[in-house]
Amino acid sequence: MAADQIEFQTLRDKAYASFTEHLLARTIAPGQFVSQRELVEITGMPLGAIREMIPRLEADGLIRAVPQRGLQVAQVDLDLIRNAFQLRLVIEREAVTQFCQTAPRAELESLLAAHRAAQDEAGGWVTPTALDRAQELDWAFHDRMVDALENELISNVYRVNSVRIRLIRLAQTRMLPALLPTVMGEHIAIIEAMLARDPAAAGAALEAHIEVARRRALGV
Repeated sequence: MAADQIEFQTLRDKAYASFTEHLLARTIAPGQFVSQRELVEITGMPLGAIREMIPRLEADGLIRAVPQRGLQVAQVDLDLIRNAFQLRLVIEREAVTQFCQTAPRAELESLLAAHRAAQDEAGGWVTPTALDRAQELDWAFHDRMVDALENELISNVYRVNSVRIRLIRLAQTRMLPALLPTVMGEHIAIIEAMLARDPAAAGAALEAHIEVARRRALGV
């Protein structure tokens, strides 16, 4: 591949990353209409990279072209919640089974200790820093299980879906201090089943965890 093509691909990827970063930071709002020129201003990327990025965003369901109106950012609706959580469950069900069987015991013990520490911290005054740390621990745990499948295609699909899930959380159920002990406890149940090398129990705990998150997002 020519150097200029590689450089342009890099710009396109940077534009995509910048778009998702601004989306999750709420600089770009779900359902908002944006022009290509506005995306240039928001992302700081050149127009050519923006034009190349748009088909990828459309394919990932993060933006859609509306005739005579322009580009509309994905809206958080019932279809998005249902589809995103179903895809998450399909991928993570496979991931938790394999991780339960192959993850080094030392790694599982480290994960358990980190989650217990976060849960203990939630028993007192939860600072914004502690809340952010717990949120990162939450995301990293799920990402680690999926990446352990060592399947780049699955990891890429999962990363895109994670943007949708995080968008849903921002609109509906972002991590709140009151939720922290519950979420950490659900993770602990999964990790403890993994330490026991019990894939069925780990899978059941994971499904319960995802179902709670799905119902919370739906408000039921």
